[in-house]
Amino acid sequence: MKNLNRRDFLLTASAATLTAAATRSLAAGRTQRVFIGSNKPDGILAFDWNPATAELTAAGVAAKIANADWVTFSPGREFLFVASEVESFNGKPTGEVASFRVNKGALEPVSARNSASKGTCHVALDHSGRVLVAADFGGGSASSFLVKDGALSEIVWTEHYTIPGPVNDRQDSAHAHFASFSPDNRYAYVNDLGANMIHIYRLDAATAQLTPAGEYKARPGAGCRTLHFHPNGVTAYCMNELDSTVDVLRWSRADGSLTLVTRIDLLPADYHGPTRACDTVIPRDGRHVYFANRDDNFLYAFKADVKTGALTPIGRTSCGGKTPRNFGLDPTERWMLVANQDSDNVSVFARNPVTGVLANEGKSFPVPAPMCILFL
Repeated sequence: MKNLNRRDFLLTASAATLTAAATRSLAAGRTQRVFIGSNKPDGILAFDWNPATAELTAAGVAAKIANADWVTFSPGREFLFVASEVESFNGKPTGEVASFRVNKGALEPVSARNSASKGTCHVALDHSGRVLVAADFGGGSASSFLVKDGALSEIVWTEHYTIPGPVNDRQDSAHAHFASFSPDNRYAYVNDLGANMIHIYRLDAATAQLTPAGEYKARPGAGCRTLHFHPNGVTAYCMNELDSTVDVLRWSRADGSLTLVTRIDLLPADYHGPTRACDTVIPRDGRHVYFANRDDNFLYAFKADVKTGALTPIGRTSCGGKTPRNFGLDPTERWMLVANQDSDNVSVFARNPVTGVLANEGKSFPVPAPMCILFL
């Protein structure tokens, strides 16, 4: 693939602007509310995003809920759900799972519940919007809740994992890190970084009950962190934190199982320092896939075969800070925003929607310990 210089990149990106923007009917110059989860006492911060200028403007505290590790919307964006990684809640040694009503860009509290144990780092809502699953890193557990009009029930189902892994300082116990749902919403998945596996469950969306349906085992010491499904409905990508690899998986509609197709190394051949792979971004058309890696602190872009999900490297670029925790595309998909946890900033890079290439230089905006970026 031809390497684009900065001038060519900007010209090509500009030519695709109107087409990309039309996909979400986002008028040029119109600002959009953005919520950013922060691992600080204020929790969820509000910002205004201008896609015409790639500017992020602070708009105050949206919800004061400490250590907001993850935020996600209901399908219609009427409600927002958050994982709060606190040491205790309601007098119990657990994290907090909370919900808020979105009202004209502001957040209004709806409900708050205890999670299954400490270290609540992720929440995911099923495709129907009726079931929320929370993952607890510190306690190595997962739990489910029914959702009605944005309100969370008490815990319906929970499981405490017990299998450790071979990496002594990172896998001394189980560490549930991420929850997701199959494209047909019949199965739920919980990534266990400590046990090097993904737990697979049959999902009853009417009751929020999860029933064991198998597991995917990664190679020892991999550290399964996240799982993202490609829009083709047959491919999934498991990000392995501890060895900075990605398992490209085939998903079975018949039984929800995951089968390894190939494994991709993210690190440069000459890098031998500490490393922690992080997160995955897939544009709506499925033609590209992006991965973030910490410690060496880079983004890695790939071209994706839309039918098979097979990946071809495009190249690594800067993440614009230290320790990318989460990253995502704005609604026009012309800009990539990166939450750099340890450098207290969100960086913004131009993206060419046609080639998938990311600019290596971008803008930076101060945000305290950003953890998760969510566009309203």
